[in-house]
Parts: sequence; structure tokens; C-alpha cells
Amino acid sequence: MSSLLQATVRDEFRNSALRKIRQAGNIPAIVYGSKVESKPVYVNGLELIKTIKTVGRNGVISLDIGGNKQDVILSEYQEDHIKREIVHADFLAVDKTSKLTVEVRVVLTGEAAGVKDGGVLQQAFHELSITATPDNIPQSIEIDVTNLQVGETVTVSDILYQGKFDINHEQELTIASILPPKQEEEISTGEQQEGGIPDNQEGRETEASE
Repeated sequence: MSSLLQATVRDEFRNSALRKIRQAGNIPAIVYGSKVESKPVYVNGLELIKTIKTVGRNGVISLDIGGNKQDVILSEYQEDHIKREIVHADFLAVDKTSKLTVEVRVVLTGEAAGVKDGGVLQQAFHELSITATPDNIPQSIEIDVTNLQVGETVTVSDILYQGKFDINHEQELTIASILPPKQEEEISTGEQQEGGIPDNQEGRETEASE
């Protein structure tokens, strides 16, 4: 189910015009897609945040541009890391029957049995690439690690059937594992992904597939 968001066409592209848009609490954006003409718009910042919270990071948004509604997803955004505010957004026009390839957040739930025994939970991937029609893109992929013991792993093959989407990774790919306590020091000195959601999501790529 999509959520309605109002957008206004913008015809001024100078920095001063963009500054006025942002000062008024709005966010400059672009609507693009293989079957639509690219169109510069702006949306209300608070309404965009509210909409994302409603439909999810990859959810379908019904963008109302002067009375014409277009289904879109938020493909990319630029953020002011000091103010923690979105300063520009890219909306990809979508057809609900066509499949898209997107990155979806991986969330580990539960307290792993192996951690209670002194093991260390390591999450190797915080996002996975999936392909699905827009309405079947999940807000996140949840993995219950409650029964995970020391030395055990969760791979893509363990989560293949969570919904109507295809995971674009090898089935043997390890997403999370419980390492023995003695390896904890080795992990802290080695390279690994940090926990939580990556702050910078500007580089995420969203593409339509036939």
C-alpha cells in the first residue's frame, strides 16, 4: 500500500532558489525513470520523513505532482551530516508490476544462546540485495538468532523463503555467526562492519529490471 506525498514542480535551479526551498522546510528532489521524463520537484521535509516511516525505506510512495499521481520509491538521498537533515532526494518512478533490485536492511532479533555462553555475535552483512515487485519489497529482513550456538552461522540459504522476493546472493553467503570467546580480540583488531545501520546511504543503488 502506497502513501500519498505532495510534490511541487520547481523551475528555479540557482543556489539561491534551492536555499529558499530548504529554508522553507522543503527538500529539492528529482523524479526520474525509464518511462517518465525527469522532473525537478520539491517536497515538504517533515512529510517526507513521515511518509518514509509509514511505508519504509523502500516502500512505494504515491507522489502527487499538481494533481498527477506517480508511484515512486526513494532511490537515493543526500544528507547534511552535521544537521542530520536530508538536503536532496531522488525518486524513481515505478510500475507496480515490474521488478526492482534494491538493498534491504538486515535486522538480527533475539538474544543468541551462543552469546549467553560467552560467544561473540558477528554480523557480516547489514544489507542484502533483493529483487521483487514494489509491493513485495520488505522494510527489512529479520533474522531470529535466539537458537544460534557458538560456532554456528546464518547463511542466505536459511532465509530464502521470507517473502515474495529473490535474494541476489549465493546461498552459502554467511550473514551472521557466533565466534568463540577466544577470537574476540582477533575481531577487534581485524576489519569488520560496524553494528547498526550505516549512516551514509547515499551510495545505495536502485535499478529497475525487466
